[in-house]
Amino acid sequence: MDYIRLGKTNALISRVAFGAMRLLDSEGENNAANIVRKAYDEGINFFDTSRKTPECEKLLGDALYDIRKNVFLSTTTASTSSEEIKADLETSLMTLHCDTVDLYQFETEDFLPLPDGDDGIYNFFIQAKESGKINHIGIVTTNFDLAKQAVESGFYDTIQFPFSMVSPDESVEIVKLCEENDVGFIAMQPLGGGIVQNIPLAFGFLHQYESVIPIWGVQTQEELEQILYFYEHPPVIDEKFKADVELIRNFFN
Repeated sequence: MDYIRLGKTNALISRVAFGAMRLLDSEGENNAANIVRKAYDEGINFFDTSRKTPECEKLLGDALYDIRKNVFLSTTTASTSSEEIKADLETSLMTLHCDTVDLYQFETEDFLPLPDGDDGIYNFFIQAKESGKINHIGIVTTNFDLAKQAVESGFYDTIQFPFSMVSPDESVEIVKLCEENDVGFIAMQPLGGGIVQNIPLAFGFLHQYESVIPIWGVQTQEELEQILYFYEHPPVIDEKFKADVELIRNFFN
C-alpha cells in the first residue's frame, strides 16, 4: 500500500480509504468487524464515518477498538449550531471508543463557518482542537463555490468533495486548488453515486491524481478485495483508456 501526505494535516494516508457508511448491511462472514480488519491488514489506515449513520459509526468504533492508535479516523457532523455539534462530537467520541478524532468534518451546502462568526461553529472547532478532542478540521460539501471558498479561506485542513470520472470539469479545479493551498482532497462518490459501473475505469481515472484520496464505501469482503485488486493492478492509462473514459464522461455530462 502506498501512503500520501493529506495536505497540511501532515498525516500519511493510504491511497485507498475505507468508507463505513454501508457497514450496517454487512452480515455473516461479511460482518463489519471482519471487513474492517481485513482492510486494516491490507494496509488501509484511513477510515471514514458519520454521525448521520450512527449504527455504522458504532460498528466501525467496535471493529477498531484495539488498533485505534494505528489508524486515521474521521467522522462528520451535519448539525447547524455549535451546541448541537458539541453534542454530536461527544457522542461520536463515545461511540468510536476514543478521546480524539483525527479529522472532524462539517457537512454543509449553504454556508461556511469562519472564525468569530455569529454561528460560533468554527470557534467551537478551535476549542475542541485545543482541548485535544479533534486534531484537524474539514469540510464535506457538494457545492462547488462553497468548496472553493473553504479551500481559499485557509481555515480548513481537508475538503471532501464529489470526484469521479463523470464529475464536471470544474471538479478538477478544486483538486488543483487544494494542491496549491496544501489542503487534503478526499474524493467522495468515486463511482458517481452509483452511476459508474466500470470499476477499472473509475479506479484508473482517480489513480491519475496522486493527491486525491477516494473513499470507497464497502459492504462485503468481495467488494473490498475488488478495490484492493485494482489498486494493485491499475489499468494502463493509454489512448484507449482515455477514449473509454471520455465516452462515458460525454454520455453523462
